[in-house]
Amino acid sequence: MQEKESALTEAVFYILLSLHRPMHGYAVMQNAERLTAGRVTLGAGTLYGAINALLLKGWIAALSGEPDSRKKEYTITEAGRAVFKRELERLRGLLRDGENADGGEAL
Repeated sequence: MQEKESALTEAVFYILLSLHRPMHGYAVMQNAERLTAGRVTLGAGTLYGAINALLLKGWIAALSGEPDSRKKEYTITEAGRAVFKRELERLRGLLRDGENADGGEAL
């Protein structure tokens, strides 16, 4: 039996979404806040904890930059894109189920 994958947290979802183009951590924080009109704010601890976990999973990769630069850029990997795509499909299914609940009547 295949292990069921769990849903992504909002933080991980917006980190992966942001990293469809390379950016450094602070830019990811700003992008998540901009995309959600301030609803999602990523603290530094949350962001860098998630980045470390995503690096270990192989969902994102650090880009090599200037050796003296303190701003490390990251990008999503093919594995991360696949996970992100599955999450979008899962969310679309939830939305579809919600819209179809109660015979299509507005809840």
